[in-house]
Amino acid sequence: MILSSKRLSPRGSAIGLAALAGVAALALSACAAPADSSEAGSPVAGGTLVYATGDAEPTCLDPHVGGNYPQALISTQYLEPLVGRDASGKITPWLASEWTTSEDGLTWDFTLQDGVTFTDGTPLDAAAVKANIEHLQDPETQSSTGYLAVAKVASVEAVDDLHARFTLSAPDSALLESLSQQWTAIQSPAGIERGMEENCQAPIGTGPFVVEKWTPQQSVTLVRNDDYRTPGPEADHDGAAHLDGIEWRFIPDAATRYAALASGEVQVIDNPLPSDIVAAADAGIEHIDAPRPGSVNRIELNSAQAPFDDARVREAFIRAADPDPGIESLYRGTAQRSTSPLASTEPAAASNEELFTTDAAAAEKLLDEAGWTEKGADGVRSKDGAPLTVRFPVSTNQSVAAEQSLFEQIQANTAAVGFDVQLEPVDLSSWYAALGANEYEAVSAPYTKVGPDVLRILYHSDGIVPAPSGYFANHAQLADPELDALLDEASATLDEDARAELYADAQQRILESFTVLPLYDQQNHFLTKQVAGVTTLGTVATPTFINAQLTE
Repeated sequence: MILSSKRLSPRGSAIGLAALAGVAALALSACAAPADSSEAGSPVAGGTLVYATGDAEPTCLDPHVGGNYPQALISTQYLEPLVGRDASGKITPWLASEWTTSEDGLTWDFTLQDGVTFTDGTPLDAAAVKANIEHLQDPETQSSTGYLAVAKVASVEAVDDLHARFTLSAPDSALLESLSQQWTAIQSPAGIERGMEENCQAPIGTGPFVVEKWTPQQSVTLVRNDDYRTPGPEADHDGAAHLDGIEWRFIPDAATRYAALASGEVQVIDNPLPSDIVAAADAGIEHIDAPRPGSVNRIELNSAQAPFDDARVREAFIRAADPDPGIESLYRGTAQRSTSPLASTEPAAASNEELFTTDAAAAEKLLDEAGWTEKGADGVRSKDGAPLTVRFPVSTNQSVAAEQSLFEQIQANTAAVGFDVQLEPVDLSSWYAALGANEYEAVSAPYTKVGPDVLRILYHSDGIVPAPSGYFANHAQLADPELDALLDEASATLDEDARAELYADAQQRILESFTVLPLYDQQNHFLTKQVAGVTTLGTVATPTFINAQLTE
């Protein structure tokens, strides 16, 4: 079988893909729409858009290093991937104009767009692609997300200037999905060669904007790339962006961000409070709902140590958690309960509601059967003198206020059957440290990856082994040979129907392990005011401002 894709002219391709995305958005409830200009006023030429983010400020602007969502948010503006993905899940050309794969799936040939240069004037060529993959795979880069995404790439050969040949160690049906992500976006090798410290300050890409200045704990200044010529799937015109630049501010407090938007001080904010989303329509503020792909927000139970090394205790926790009322009241209709490990934006997502029905009596019985029969005056169960304690570190950088309140409700619900859930709010670095030291029994760990292969990252036993950055993704610490076999087969299967069936089986096995309590899609909301043309990518749902125009 040969898989290939050819690119139309940049303008025709972008318009056609935007139309397809619009049709697919009607079928997929979680697809994003661009901010409507009908109520925003008349567009004006140029100007600087101010974006206020509530996500953690990156410690490095190069998404190859580490690989978290805040890096993806900002790097979308200056780095671009080899391929894109539309709202229906179809992979589309971007920096690569077409590609083919061999019958055995071990060789992939990518043809690059001709005449493209990085903003430092160096060419986008096959040698640059090779340098980027090698940068991701170099342990000194300390990559996690990108490192895992290209783990099966054994080598890259620059066949000629416009042809890069990937040789894989094993077939990888998720390769194109992986190469559509910001964590594998292509940057200037000359920029990389400056060293990590300098490249972290201002990576060099082919995107519509250029990093001019980063003032830590305040903002990043981005200026327009006047020579931009690689419009992605969402672009509605050829050439450079309309904006002169973007001021990317870091404002951790949600109320402060919303006040700045309402006053006109900023034009776009992320991570708004649910109450502000509900109120936005009456305030003339546009709302973009763009759930992240890959996994859902979920609580994972550490099956490698007590008490959750016993499946009965895991099921008891899940039967007692009862998150639905909290999701309904705290999120005010802006989040919908999920019973799948995959986001609703993933066509391969499979659910099983029966496994997550609330039944406190059944939870009590399961705990009795597991030997947690002693109860103290505080209602906490114990076994052989050890209390039924669940350490639950919560990253305050990643869990918004509504989610933290939901965890408190789950804490109270599970306490009613004898669990002692110890919520530990910590900053991101302390959260990583707790996971690395295995000092947790439960955790909520967002993980964004395009496509169902995220299941392999999160639940294959290989995911218990840390990446060079020290981060490991299998927080449930599932080590199930049958699940591993399903995920390995799905990863090696290029036939889409067969692949979907394998992932459906894998999801059922994951859910039946009772190591995962799905909650809702990873929330990704944006509010905009006095700006038109803001939309999000069909890859990792980050905003793109290639079409954006300030309005008056």
